[in-house]
Amino acid sequence: MSQVSIEIQLSTLPDSPGVYQFYDTDEKILYVGKAKNLKKRVTSYFTKTQEYGKTRVMVKKIRGIRHIVVATESDALLLENNLIKKYRPRYNVLLKDDKSYPWICIKNERFPRIFPTRKLIKDGSEYYGPYTSMKTVRTLLDLVKSVYPLRTCNYDLSQEKIDAGKYKVCLEYHLGNCKGPCEDMQNVEDYHAQIEDIREIIKGNFKASLQYFKHRMKALAVDTHFEEAQLMKEKIEVLENYQVKSTIVNPKINNVDVFSIISDESHAYVNFLQLSHGSIIRSHTLEIKKKLDESDVDLLQLAIVEIRQRFDSRSTELYLPFEVTVEPHLKISVPKLGDKKKIVDLSERNAKFFRQERFKQIKIIDPDRHTNRIMAQMQKDLRLSAEPRHIECFDNSNIQGSNPVAACVVFRNGKPSKKEYRHYNIKTVEGPDDFASMEEVVYRRYRRLLAEEESLPQLIVIDGGKGQLSSALKSLDILGLRGTIAIIGIAKRLEEIYFPEDPIPLYLDKKSESLKIVQQLRNEAHRFGITFHRNKRSKVAINSELESIDGVGEKTAQELLKTFKSVRRIKEASLERLAETVGVAKAKKIYGTFHSSRHLDR
Repeated sequence: MSQVSIEIQLSTLPDSPGVYQFYDTDEKILYVGKAKNLKKRVTSYFTKTQEYGKTRVMVKKIRGIRHIVVATESDALLLENNLIKKYRPRYNVLLKDDKSYPWICIKNERFPRIFPTRKLIKDGSEYYGPYTSMKTVRTLLDLVKSVYPLRTCNYDLSQEKIDAGKYKVCLEYHLGNCKGPCEDMQNVEDYHAQIEDIREIIKGNFKASLQYFKHRMKALAVDTHFEEAQLMKEKIEVLENYQVKSTIVNPKINNVDVFSIISDESHAYVNFLQLSHGSIIRSHTLEIKKKLDESDVDLLQLAIVEIRQRFDSRSTELYLPFEVTVEPHLKISVPKLGDKKKIVDLSERNAKFFRQERFKQIKIIDPDRHTNRIMAQMQKDLRLSAEPRHIECFDNSNIQGSNPVAACVVFRNGKPSKKEYRHYNIKTVEGPDDFASMEEVVYRRYRRLLAEEESLPQLIVIDGGKGQLSSALKSLDILGLRGTIAIIGIAKRLEEIYFPEDPIPLYLDKKSESLKIVQQLRNEAHRFGITFHRNKRSKVAINSELESIDGVGEKTAQELLKTFKSVRRIKEASLERLAETVGVAKAKKIYGTFHSSRHLDR
């Protein structure tokens, strides 16, 4: 069981539907539950006062939490049922009985019957499901029977008995619900063609049936049979809204081990799903620390052996994302579509969620490892020669050319180092020229670092596209730093990453941690620059208001602001208080500007 505390496990749970499992100190499973949102549901056990004493006792025993992520709440319901029946946890009481979810059976007969059942009998019959409610099953069967006339009797319709005239058609034949195969009025080929169409409907392939219903509805409407046309319309709506069977359980998939792998620069995560009698009965994710630059093929190959030995798996078939070398008696499938592919995708999804949770946990309990991983990933993603432990980002700010300024923000080990942030007033550029402003500020920044023999960053990020990047490069060329410091530009519209002398931008995955850090740098530089620009404009406006008073210049305005801190306080100050700061003559002029003549007389 993981040594990570319950609090950290709770904080890193996903907000996805799935099934959770509680374990005690002996790794014995206490409880299995389902959730639309795993994080909210599991956290509620530890944050709310539990109504029932049994639940309070169970919560005190919990030392570990595991979960399986699925696509929908319906899948979670079915998987919960499978796991409870497999492990029979002590604190689950409602689903331990032998009652199971309903299935649709196509009986293994000469003229197959189709009916609902809760029992799976190995007699060659086909079973579809399970379904989360009998209502869904009956709706689907009613739909099937309204389209295709099928027999409902349980006679043995062998050709010998039919030829002997043992059976007579029943009321269902006279009502049009059956074509009378019992009296040889329907042949086997015609009946089995119907069964094939029904299989497609049950699987969720409704195209042919929908076309039939729509054609029938239009024909009935043309003949003014509006009530029957409305019934057809309702059946179309049922078909269109019907949910295809769950991918969690498939009766044709039996005794199979499913593996998938997700890896990064330092670790790999291998998920294992064990299927028995069409149901998922176990999920486990193994974390592997890379020693060298091992490939996913090599790591998955090793993990399969380790996991199968750990859980004593006897399965002879494996579903994998790609081919690997395994023992000769094992059969490997690399599915490309269908239910088998969905199960491999589900395994991969669980590996990804496990990896995300480990990242969050490591960030809390081992920040150095988290930082090292991020830096290694950035080096790889941004094609750098060294890890970008020290990054600087530049942004320009001006409004219609007024008060142009620039900002430089500094990140160390992926985190802001705010004491190293710097503001710049643009000095050599006239008007709104972002390119020239960028060239000036980059030159000033690194000329000073070189003069003071300060450490240089491993990476410079320029807020802008190719134009701003080229301007920054001019300054690096003048200083002889091109090639010494890596430099990239990030354009806002599509988050393109530009490299020097490369016309084709790099597009990182939107969920990439490297892109998120570059975006954070850009956004922080923009925020810092805009704040400085606002303050500068505000200061100019305040000085202008004071300097408009006769006898008050820039020096007097600054002295007043230094003493009173704001224009509002200057306006509220008494004549005597103003005189203490700027003298009686100036004080009267200032006081007279902000007050009526009667105040002056007093």
